[in-house]
Amino acid sequence: MIFPNPLSRRKFLGILAGSGTALLLAACQGNERPTIMPVVKPAQNTPSAMPAIKLPALEPATFSHLPRWRGFNLLEKFILADNSPYLEWDFDAIAGWGFNFVRLPTDYRIWTDANGAFREKPLQEIDQAVSWGRARHIHVNLCLHRAPGYCVNPPVEPLDLWADGSSGDQARQQFAAQWRMFAARFKGIPPNELSFNLVNEPADSITPAQYLRAISSAVDAIRLEDPQRLVLADGLAWGQKPVPELAPLKIAQAMHCYLPMELTHYKADWIAGSNRWPAPTWPLLSPAAINPYLYGEEKPDIRSPLVLNGDFPAGAQVSIRVDMVSHQANLQLRADGSLVFEKLFTPGAGAGEWKESTFKPEWNIYQATYDKVYTTTLSTPAHALRFELSLGDWITISEIGVNPYPGAPGSSLALAAGDLEWGEPQQSYMLDPQGNLVVPNRSVRASKDTLWNELVVPWKALADSGVSVHIGEWGAYSYTPQTVVLAWMKDCLENWQRAGFGWALWNLRGGFGLLDSERADGNYEIYQGHQLDRAMLELLQKG
Repeated sequence: MIFPNPLSRRKFLGILAGSGTALLLAACQGNERPTIMPVVKPAQNTPSAMPAIKLPALEPATFSHLPRWRGFNLLEKFILADNSPYLEWDFDAIAGWGFNFVRLPTDYRIWTDANGAFREKPLQEIDQAVSWGRARHIHVNLCLHRAPGYCVNPPVEPLDLWADGSSGDQARQQFAAQWRMFAARFKGIPPNELSFNLVNEPADSITPAQYLRAISSAVDAIRLEDPQRLVLADGLAWGQKPVPELAPLKIAQAMHCYLPMELTHYKADWIAGSNRWPAPTWPLLSPAAINPYLYGEEKPDIRSPLVLNGDFPAGAQVSIRVDMVSHQANLQLRADGSLVFEKLFTPGAGAGEWKESTFKPEWNIYQATYDKVYTTTLSTPAHALRFELSLGDWITISEIGVNPYPGAPGSSLALAAGDLEWGEPQQSYMLDPQGNLVVPNRSVRASKDTLWNELVVPWKALADSGVSVHIGEWGAYSYTPQTVVLAWMKDCLENWQRAGFGWALWNLRGGFGLLDSERADGNYEIYQGHQLDRAMLELLQKG
């Protein structure tokens, strides 16, 4: 939401702002998962519907040697608005299937009032989850998904965990206080039974030095209360990039895997334009589709026009759906060299032509979601349409239409963006007589090997240096076809077995999970009131 390669979530997210931001709606900036599909929960929390199952004793765990824990994220305290108690049924199901890990992504506002005092009831519900895990030999990993001063999801925190000055100082003090409270609360629980995951998915804009400064006081606070507590830190760039600079803290690190985004977030309703992406395959082929990014003079190395070559009749209406605009951008359309459309976009504060505009303090700019169609009519026939930015940073275009376009189905041409690569210069395309984009050499964009080389290898190097690694999140949303998801998951699991990494699927119940995911093509069985994806379960059990 990473590396300069075709798969990267960082690149897909557009290397946020000064380097680009992807097609995210404000519902989920940098994190694709604030909205979970409705699920069926057991009627009662306790007693459990399943007999208690106790797994074999957990292996010892240190920052330099994590066991290969496998399990799930449980989301009862993921977002303030959806706060609820954890479910013992989940722990019994997880243990019964042979998994031994849960990650609890949480929102500190659930137990923290405006004055910084802690509310006991939600903390007791976390205590209960830890107790249920310990009783079954399931390791519990407690994470601040929203921490004082930072969250990957909106709304923006009032303080800034990464900043200089008083805002940063206050945020870091509050952040350390949260973890000191938890360290004291759980003091004495062995590190192989409970660990702390400091803050979820630091963004790509955060430097290693800022990250080290932000978490050092929290690590110190934890060790002041409980020197033996096992601590993990997510990688930078939304969990994609390892951070060797944190090694002096003697903490493990956590990787997240949602690559390629075109597969894992296909039709995700919080990703603008994802409903128009081409249906994913695995391995993922480069799409026969245009790239959505147009770059201005602020990106001179990758700036180039998008050109469509075909037979465009006089009187045809050309439509352009603009999704995202960074800073400012002057969009021009030329037909056979003649300017036929020009529009200056200038995102700013408050209400405007955009649906939502967000200030990015790290770059001192606004980025806005427009999701709006602009049209012009050709006065004369043309053979080349040229789309470009004459000035500015960048925009994304999710669809280009030409109506009429003789030969196309219904005599109307609609080209949806599907090649989501950040940083690739635009190019010139031919249209065939039916209006199809001609892409002669479709390459393999992502595969088991590319995932290994471009994602796993940097993390394996960190593990080989003495900093152990666990995969805190991964998964694919419910609109991706089941056969594609299972093929992708199989390759991911085999890569992680090879690397020696454990993992936690996002999530157990819901759109990314093996229960109640509601895939249209899913082959489910009814399991204690839930829809169980048996094929996914069996694959996970092998991985």
